[in-house]
Amino acid sequence: MLQDPICIRYHLAEDTINSNDIERLIGWLKSNPHLTKGELTAQFENRWSQWLGRNYSVFSNSGSSANLLMYYTLLCSGRLRNKKVIVPAAGWVTSIAPAIQFGFEPLMCEADPDTFGLDLNHLEALLKAHRPSTVMLVQVLGVPHKMDAILKLKDQYGFILLEDACAAIGASREDRMVGTFGDMASFSFYFGHQMSTIEGGMVSTDDPFYRDLLLMIRSHGWDKDLGRAKHGELVEKYEIDDFYTPFVFYVPGFNVRSSDLNAFIGLGQMDKLDWIIERRSENHNRYIRNLGKHFYIQRPDTQQTKLCSIHFAILAKSIEERRAVITALIENGIESRIFSAGHLGLHPFWFERYGKPKLPMAERIHDTGLFLPNHPSMNLSDIDFISNVVTEAVCVP
Repeated sequence: MLQDPICIRYHLAEDTINSNDIERLIGWLKSNPHLTKGELTAQFENRWSQWLGRNYSVFSNSGSSANLLMYYTLLCSGRLRNKKVIVPAAGWVTSIAPAIQFGFEPLMCEADPDTFGLDLNHLEALLKAHRPSTVMLVQVLGVPHKMDAILKLKDQYGFILLEDACAAIGASREDRMVGTFGDMASFSFYFGHQMSTIEGGMVSTDDPFYRDLLLMIRSHGWDKDLGRAKHGELVEKYEIDDFYTPFVFYVPGFNVRSSDLNAFIGLGQMDKLDWIIERRSENHNRYIRNLGKHFYIQRPDTQQTKLCSIHFAILAKSIEERRAVITALIENGIESRIFSAGHLGLHPFWFERYGKPKLPMAERIHDTGLFLPNHPSMNLSDIDFISNVVTEAVCVP
């Protein structure tokens, strides 16, 4: 349902780039700086890696491009035993689209009833039946998945794990940050996410082989972002006349680079990222306290988690109840939306190719799920007000 922006008291998302950030950016721009990808991009990548706790990070122009880079890096790596990949029913279209675009064989997995990530029973059944090379895991809405079990399955079946943490920055499980579990992990810095670079994404990994491929694939397929030693190895391997090396393309790459302008914004965002995460986490936990007894919500498998969501998700009891809640939210100037993509298997990009899979939990999310606002400009009294509107809409005492 569309809402008149004049009537909105609480937006579903708000920009983390504020007036202070804009003033800082204006001052920097007045210094006539280098704007395209350069030293600030490398600084931002290094700072992100240090904050996250991974060895390498590669900045791209969006979180969707980050997923694209992960898939294509695997395709170019020579490490795949087959092109089968398990993908999530609950996520975003670009968690899956690159698999289709690059000719993988995607197998859709049911949503977990607790975290809405990959259902462990269905996942293991798919692993046994198909022995895929790759699993794409989404950390849904900043609620960490059951990673002990996932990593046990990884050891048992030997798959490569891609971790989509685009909407989960700052969430952690038993003091381990999301985005540090996968062989590669993606993040998004889009408007309304935990932090913003206007548009932007990141891939992080501990594997130098993946890092080198990511850097080349991000920028046309050339090696300009690699160190001198790796450059020398490639020149020797392919017997390249060093005169031509600035414009030698080693892999068929893209141009999904970001810029130093976006990196400048990102560095400023990181100055306040921990504060943003704390605010979102407090709001999320307040929603749990207020609504957890009345609605079906995501629940982590351990108490040692930090939940850091971009929105708070609830499942109504029915389609009609969801409509009643959304109507009440609109009447009170609260922006909301249905559970974004819901069940990805019910979208034409999927079912025209593979049919509509019967996945009951994903269908429930699709039919009854909705999002409530969560952003750092909100306080706990705002959360309480929104929670009261929601509960009163369904006559919860």
